[in-house]
Amino acid sequence: MRHFLTLKDFTKEEILEIIDLALQIKKDLREGIYNQALKNQTLAMIFEKSSTRTRVSFETGVFQLGGHALFLSNRDIHLGRGEPIKDTARVISSMCDMVMIRTFDHAMVEEFASYSKVPVINGLTDSFHPVQLLADYMTMMEYGIHEKAVVAYVGDGNNMTHSWMILAAKMGFTLRIATPKGYEVDSKILETALKMAKISGAEITVMNDPKEAVHGATIVTTDTWASMGQEDEKYQRIKDFQGFMVDDLMMCLAKKGARFLHCLPAYRGQEVSESVLEGHANIVFDEAENRLHAQKGLMVWLNKKR
Repeated sequence: MRHFLTLKDFTKEEILEIIDLALQIKKDLREGIYNQALKNQTLAMIFEKSSTRTRVSFETGVFQLGGHALFLSNRDIHLGRGEPIKDTARVISSMCDMVMIRTFDHAMVEEFASYSKVPVINGLTDSFHPVQLLADYMTMMEYGIHEKAVVAYVGDGNNMTHSWMILAAKMGFTLRIATPKGYEVDSKILETALKMAKISGAEITVMNDPKEAVHGATIVTTDTWASMGQEDEKYQRIKDFQGFMVDDLMMCLAKKGARFLHCLPAYRGQEVSESVLEGHANIVFDEAENRLHAQKGLMVWLNKKR
């Protein structure tokens, strides 16, 4: 049995297996063929952090695969209200076939998985967002921009940045990260990524100059400046992130034909301009749709490994 907590636990070949499966499931769906790999199975979806894309994509995805999804918020279950994580994990995994968790503390997902009898998927933590990166790389493959990719990440050193580092280290592409001073990536996660990069040949560099990062890039990506749980820092972050908005002038520094990615939700006029988000280089909404297909591929793959 395998869990999907971070991309660190997967080889390049396994990541490609999952995405190839997702691409086939997407193709079949376009042709009206519904893969029923999860027929009569149940996915428990635990949300301590709310989401649009995560809930819709997982709930729709498991339904299209013939199964059923249970939405469980922290108001619906005893997790975090007195019941230990290990007890909740034992109970839910004895009744359901797979669990997806979207929460704050990554250690919570790790503890839950250690007591679970079924596969556990990290739908997002404060440290990593691996399902998003499956969708991102799937989108890169569909547009033929994954080979020899030069990715520039501009913004906060958060869970998306950490996940980009791990993906780059696994797949062997170039990643440049530009964050404001004081908002750098986690040093331990960077150290781990750099060790893996020596094996794959990936080039991962961190800096504080967004223009330097974007220069000649084939893909430019960013994320919201204030993530969920950081609302009280919003106005300070807007000040600190001045000069980090991906606008047309910044995109002009990238390689001709470069594409823009964003995990959404996007705050126009902050981390990205309206013209870039809606412009010809935008493949953000194809990327968003691919959350559905990538996660279906992941769930089918994990089910096969049980």
